[in-house]
Amino acid sequence: MVCFGAPLFFYFKTGYTKMTTATTAKPSIQSLSDLLTSSKTATIEFPGYPGFEVQLTYLARDEMLKLRKKAVTTKINRRTRQPEEELNEEIFLKEYIKAVIKGWKGLKMTYLVQLIPVDEDKIADMEATLPFNHDNAEILMQNSGDFDSWLTEVVGDLANFTKSN
Repeated sequence: MVCFGAPLFFYFKTGYTKMTTATTAKPSIQSLSDLLTSSKTATIEFPGYPGFEVQLTYLARDEMLKLRKKAVTTKINRRTRQPEEELNEEIFLKEYIKAVIKGWKGLKMTYLVQLIPVDEDKIADMEATLPFNHDNAEILMQNSGDFDSWLTEVVGDLANFTKSN
């Protein structure tokens, strides 16, 4: 015997059994600020150099402003008597590299000689790889326009750091 109504109950010899459906509710999002993240990291292959992968971090606008603030000093212009901001590019580059480049692998010496001017006579094995450290990253950024341009373009595009890519 079936009783109609809400909710449906089925009668068995042992009694009534309530029929339910299980649903998993995702937490509701109340604010966009609940979704924000200050950075996203992805490993991206440098074009034209198979196996040379760089682990990069996309920084949100707030994080970029914090980096810039570390490298800016305010001075009073004697002529206009107005405060002027001065960006120390060396400090900014160091902070930017620390924040954006998290590592790399596969940077072979054969690739390096194509990216920056190096003394090839000092390289014993052209297939050896250059280990990542912040000093090496800084030298590469300062001396390779191609690497600097690529990195700036990649890090500036959030699409490179989304799961759909």
